[in-house]
Order: sequence, then structure tokens, then C-alpha cells
Amino acid sequence: MKGIVLAGGTGSRLYPLTKVTNKHLLPVGNKPMIYYPIEKLTGIGIEEILIVTGTEHMGDVVNLLGSGKDFGCRFTYKVQDEAGGIAQALGLAENFCGDEPMTVILGDNIFEAGLSKARENFDGTGSQILIQKVEDPERFGVAELEGDRIVGIEEKPKDPKSEYAVTGIYMYDSQVFDLIKNLKPSKRGELEITDVNNHYIENGTMKYSILDGWWTDAGTPESYKVANNLAHKLIG
Repeated sequence: MKGIVLAGGTGSRLYPLTKVTNKHLLPVGNKPMIYYPIEKLTGIGIEEILIVTGTEHMGDVVNLLGSGKDFGCRFTYKVQDEAGGIAQALGLAENFCGDEPMTVILGDNIFEAGLSKARENFDGTGSQILIQKVEDPERFGVAELEGDRIVGIEEKPKDPKSEYAVTGIYMYDSQVFDLIKNLKPSKRGELEITDVNNHYIENGTMKYSILDGWWTDAGTPESYKVANNLAHKLIG
């Protein structure tokens, strides 16, 4: 299995903190934000990790992470030239992954639990998303569940069909790249990861796992503060 960390975007919601650096290089707890998803990937034995980031701060990302030797893995880097959406960024990983399945983590996801349980639940075919119950599901993509099946994902709904938010942690087979090639841009002009996930759902090849422990993104001033407070608990 290959690992992918998507660390692009402009970080506009965290401006001016992101005026001179990539959002994912900001400190969370006692280390840069991007360390957290990398450590979750190496924690399930992934040794080949692709880092996708934008043009402006690619040099800083490479200077920080290097070859991957310090993390017990090997890094490959790809540049997303424009803010074209999460699915567009994932599409850059096609040659890197080949026919292998992958675990994808958005670079601003900070969470407590490891991914071993989810990895065991995924046989490398179809897809799997990780979800977690939240108090404000209307802020997120929301998973509609029927028993042990996921039947739909709705992006930031006014009337959520469940309390389960889709976290930025996904597992896919290599068919994901064919889906991305056939996507049409959303009203935002981007290729949406929710559209990718809904295609898998329509094909009956989407699983889900519930993420244990706490989870947050760190993409807004409010959630960045939450992420730091939670990360300090890990430090003790």
C-alpha cells in the first residue's frame, strides 16, 4: 500500500499565519502539522509516501521533510499548480501508485487513534472512508448510513442525515484515478472528493470505519486552536 498526504491549498483561512509558509508547516503541539499524517501512515507499515503541495512553498516542505529517512520511509513530491480541489491533487498520484491501493490523508487532519483497525478492514479493493460522530455535522461532508452500509455523502447539509462527519482519511484502489478523470468540476470549479466517494457508493464498493478517539482538522483559527490543545494532551 502507498501513502499520500495532500498538503496543498492556500491556507487563506489561517492568513496571516500562512503569508510566509505553508499551512501544513505550522506547529501543532511540539511538531509541524504535516508530521501527524506522515506518522499515521508509517504506523501501519507504509514506506512509500507521496507529498502533494503547491508551488509557493514546495522548497520549504522538501527542506523540512527531506528524503523520508528520518521517518523510516521514502518521500516522493508532486506539485499541484493550482487550487483545483482534493480530487485533482489525488489524481497527481497515478504514476506513483500504479496498481497499488493507497491511504490518503488530508494534511491538516490531526487525530488520536492509529489506522491499524481501518487497514485490517480494507482488502485493497473498492474504497473505505473513516467517519466520526461530531456535534456540528453541518460543517462537514456527512455520511448517510443504513446499517453497516454507507448509502450517500452530502456536503455541508443544512439538515444532516446523520451525526457522522467524513474525516479527511480515505483508502482507495487504483480505480480511483479512472473516476477522477471522468469527474466534472463543481460550482467552485474544483474536482470534489465527495463526488469520487459517491461514485464508489453508487457502485456498491464503499466501506466505512469509525475513527476512535478525537479528531479535528486544523484549517481554521478555531480548529487550529483545538488541534493544538488536543496535541498537547498527547505530549503530556
